[in-house]
Amino acid sequence: MSAPWSQWFKNRASTLALASRDGIANHLSNPMRPSLLALTLLAFAPGPAAEPNQSSLTATAMSPLLWTSLPDLPDREGFAGSFAGVTGGALLVAGGANFPDKRPWEGGTKVWYDDTFLLTPNAPAWRRVDRLPAASGYGVSLTVNGGVLLIGGGDAKRNFAEVWHANWDGKRLTYTAWPALPRPLAMMAGACAGRFVYVAGGVDRPDATTAQRTAYVLDLDRVIAGWRELPPFPGVERILPVAGATADAFYLFSGAHLIADQTGKTSREWLRDAYRFTPSDGWQRLADLPRVAVAAPGLAPLVNGRLLVVGGDDGAQAALAPTAHRGFPRDILAYDPATDRWAQAGEVPFSLVTTPLTIWQGRLIVPGGEARPGVRSPRVWTSTDTVR
Repeated sequence: MSAPWSQWFKNRASTLALASRDGIANHLSNPMRPSLLALTLLAFAPGPAAEPNQSSLTATAMSPLLWTSLPDLPDREGFAGSFAGVTGGALLVAGGANFPDKRPWEGGTKVWYDDTFLLTPNAPAWRRVDRLPAASGYGVSLTVNGGVLLIGGGDAKRNFAEVWHANWDGKRLTYTAWPALPRPLAMMAGACAGRFVYVAGGVDRPDATTAQRTAYVLDLDRVIAGWRELPPFPGVERILPVAGATADAFYLFSGAHLIADQTGKTSREWLRDAYRFTPSDGWQRLADLPRVAVAAPGLAPLVNGRLLVVGGDDGAQAALAPTAHRGFPRDILAYDPATDRWAQAGEVPFSLVTTPLTIWQGRLIVPGGEARPGVRSPRVWTSTDTVR
């Protein structure tokens, strides 16, 4: 780690050392306070695998991972649905949407952006670099082949099938067109398992009243061959699921099922089911999540052999007025692929959904997102220790 970042983390760590128990408890009710918070991960004891469709929740063991904030994104509101990844050693955040003038319940208009921001290890602030090919948000972004893969997404009028590979060479950000998806998609989930990129779910139009049950895979060693359609995943169609991966398997968690009435108005069914795909065995049903985790920061990173679902919308406040919303869950759900079991894994000091999660310099990064319905955050969060 370079000297400037070492000093940054030391300064942040001193905040935690001075914090009292009451101060930390107060921080849990205020997502904008910059003090550190311990995220307890887990050390599982081996146990029998759970039966499919049965949520098996194990006890939590302490293994602290601290979080702090990086420089805020240079926008007053911040964004939901951004793309993020790492290229040329720098952290990239691009696109997304917000309500810049009024909240949606006040008649505000949602705006999509093509702004692209870059943070290098020695920089005290973000810099603006070459814009996206089009204003877009709510796609999938993954760090692959030395750059950031920007998959699908959309704006107010249409969703996109286009796929771009963004690469920073230290002076300029360039975009290279990769094979497009077989259909436009936004609000889907994706992850990279070994040398294969997977995406699943989502909607093909902004005004869609039904979601997709399709899944696609791209071989990074045969990019020119394009995307291959997989068998549909089990269960119902869904938007805003969470994806994760191990070396040889793709995982799909939670999401929301769109249900249209006779007038075309949609409601959401909140889902807890989970699935795994491997080329050898296809789709398999896994233990249900302990709670719903729609639009949790994606992807679900693999940490110490467990896939972490960070927060997410549990639907408990879906019926409340937006002004009464208290923020989204902060607890971590950790899935053990070896035992098909879930465990509670502590909390994070932020309440953010519809945002990417990436890894930079071995640390988890959550850049902005939706703090409450219609309200974004420019805060960028990072774990202070490297993960494995």
